[in-house]
Amino acid sequence: MLFMASDQPLQFPSFWRLQAVGWVCLYVLMLVGTMPDLFHKPGALRDNTVALVFMFFGSFAMHPVCRLLLRRSPSWLAFEFRISAWSLAIGTLSAAAAELTVLAFRRMDWPDLAGNSVQFAVVLFLWGSLYFSIKQWQQSTQERERLLRAETEAREARLVALRYQLNPHFLFNSLNAVSTLVLDGKAPAATRMLSQIGELLRTSLDNEVKAEITLSQEMAFTERYLAIEQTRLGERLRVDVNISSETLDALVPSMLLQPLVENAVRHGVAPVVEGGRITIASALHMDRLQIVIENSGTRAGKKQNENGNRIGLRNTAERLNTLYGDKHHFTLEWPEVGGCRVMIDLPFRTIVANIEEATCAR
Repeated sequence: MLFMASDQPLQFPSFWRLQAVGWVCLYVLMLVGTMPDLFHKPGALRDNTVALVFMFFGSFAMHPVCRLLLRRSPSWLAFEFRISAWSLAIGTLSAAAAELTVLAFRRMDWPDLAGNSVQFAVVLFLWGSLYFSIKQWQQSTQERERLLRAETEAREARLVALRYQLNPHFLFNSLNAVSTLVLDGKAPAATRMLSQIGELLRTSLDNEVKAEITLSQEMAFTERYLAIEQTRLGERLRVDVNISSETLDALVPSMLLQPLVENAVRHGVAPVVEGGRITIASALHMDRLQIVIENSGTRAGKKQNENGNRIGLRNTAERLNTLYGDKHHFTLEWPEVGGCRVMIDLPFRTIVANIEEATCAR
């Protein structure tokens, strides 16, 4: 019957509304409880109304007291002890004022005053206890929300940091490839590759950094990267893409495929004189998105991969774990015939489904 959700001025309407509703309900209950006396005691309605009005005024006197005690962050027991003392003091004053009003300032009825003081004190004590309970609940809710926001922001910051870690890694490898083309006397190919690198970086920088994008967007970025590698390797690099149409709208981590494909090209295709093949496939199985990246190569490629720079693999594993926890699978296999196979299993989600979930949660 009493409380505002916050001490900020914008929350005052809630305080007044709750005050009005609470005290009106108490007044109705009081009338129902004293209904038999209304017909035998003509002044009963007036006395009860006056009593409730002064209880109401007493609650306003209690309000700043409760706020002051809350600022000191007392324990529940300490708050209850202090508020009981204040309830008794303010309740006695309110009862005395009500008694004088009813008696028109004639001689005080001390036994009646004592009983009314106890009644007023109990009501105000319950008022203060309920106020404290609601405030504590609000503070705990706000603290949980603050912690949740902090965890979300920390997770997003980590994802962004991991995402940006890939840019210098990719750029370093690409510039090394351009340098190799120049040293091999392939200036036109080096020029074309620099232009492709510029376009790829422009796409990366112009687009907003997001934790997740659709698989179709991720494939478009990956195909730009593969065009760069095909400029460097020519016919030695062969690419097979088998992306199921029903998975194109699936959400995947940003830059999920490019570092894995780069790793496959670097360790599975580039070291082999005759080159090799990269296969990228996706499928929908039940409510799971399954992605496979496979490269040909020799059994020696496993050792090269294990001893080489594994920034892309570590980065991908960390981002998947941050985004999905134990709801994903990320595995590497080295088939007997050679090469390497990366398999990713994720929950199947789309942008539309995320929007519907967010709307239902409101």
